[in-house]
Amino acid sequence: MDAFEYLALDPTGKERRGVLEGDSPRQVRQQLRESGLTPLKIDSAVGKTAEHKSRLFQKRINAMELALITRQMATLLRSGLPLEHVLKTTAQQTDKRHVERTLLAVRAKVLEGRSLADGLNEFQKTFPELYIKTVASGEESGHLEVVLERLADYTEQRQQLRQKTIFALFYPALLTIVSLLIVGGLLTYIVPEVTRVFESMSAELPWITRALMSTSDAFRAYGIPIILGILFLILGISYLLRRPGPKFAWHRLLLRVPLIGRLIRTANAARFSRTLSIMAASSVPILDAMRIAAQVLTNLPMRQAVEDAASKVREGTSLYRALEKTGYFPPMTLSLLASGEASGNLEGMLERSADIQEREIETLVSTIQGLFEPILILVMGGIVMVIVLAILLPIFDLNQLIG
Repeated sequence: MDAFEYLALDPTGKERRGVLEGDSPRQVRQQLRESGLTPLKIDSAVGKTAEHKSRLFQKRINAMELALITRQMATLLRSGLPLEHVLKTTAQQTDKRHVERTLLAVRAKVLEGRSLADGLNEFQKTFPELYIKTVASGEESGHLEVVLERLADYTEQRQQLRQKTIFALFYPALLTIVSLLIVGGLLTYIVPEVTRVFESMSAELPWITRALMSTSDAFRAYGIPIILGILFLILGISYLLRRPGPKFAWHRLLLRVPLIGRLIRTANAARFSRTLSIMAASSVPILDAMRIAAQVLTNLPMRQAVEDAASKVREGTSLYRALEKTGYFPPMTLSLLASGEASGNLEGMLERSADIQEREIETLVSTIQGLFEPILILVMGGIVMVIVLAILLPIFDLNQLIG
């Protein structure tokens, strides 16, 4: 049995799209006619060609959708339902057509006698390697529902942490944009109107007033080219940072920036600990677990350091010693790693480390936000003070200018 995507017309002439299962397109057409629909197009949801696969993966399953379907599958498996029925029920419960199509395509592989991990492996652009490897370990151990629950928890925690960080940084970013727009508006429209009265005076204006007038004239004359130049500069830097060499150097530089570097190290250490914890709890071999956990690190020097540490672990070095030599991981994480290796409870210590690091991330983000806002207010106050002084000084000295 295979999964087929269809396009059909209902009795009112409205187009209907969806996914049905059948042994052949002919059978799917028959199902549609029995449902009162007129089939127009039937395509395999699995697809064999690279072109079809490319079209299939245009819409990927996001983190929240992945967490939801994983949680649903774990709950259904715990109730004793067969895996193929679980996949079909989960596909029917989702309102996202691309999710339904993918799950039914995986189910088709399962019905062919392949494992769930093999079915997921056909969709590597949709399901992360961490997800596939963990599911494979769960199937081998016979505790797939437990592993799926861990994966759901893991995905939800990562998404929640990401959302908290984005929301915390949204207000400072908005404040910065508004401040720049206000300063640009003052220099472009307000300052020229106010300083126009000084242009007819023969006496020399204060240097701060002349500087403000020159800056305003430059904004009015070259404002658009300046903005375009800044945009092109940003695009050029972004393009340059896509190359491995410059990107690696930039990431290394960020690690040395006070507070920002600490935030990056903490965030990556939390991500590494959480990922390695779920892999260890699912009985994934430590070397495979380290390789996969390294891929979730966003900082390239830290990722390379973990890959180098994996090589040392392969040679017989303990995980704690290998990561300690990198110099990137917080002492708390290293201490818990050492305790976990000594006690045989590595996954528990890694999970505790991830919890601690995630709480520290929230504290660091709040600290950065708390420092940034008053600094930005002071900078804006300074700019406004300069503008006010530049306008008021000639007025205070008005008698001398007239004379």
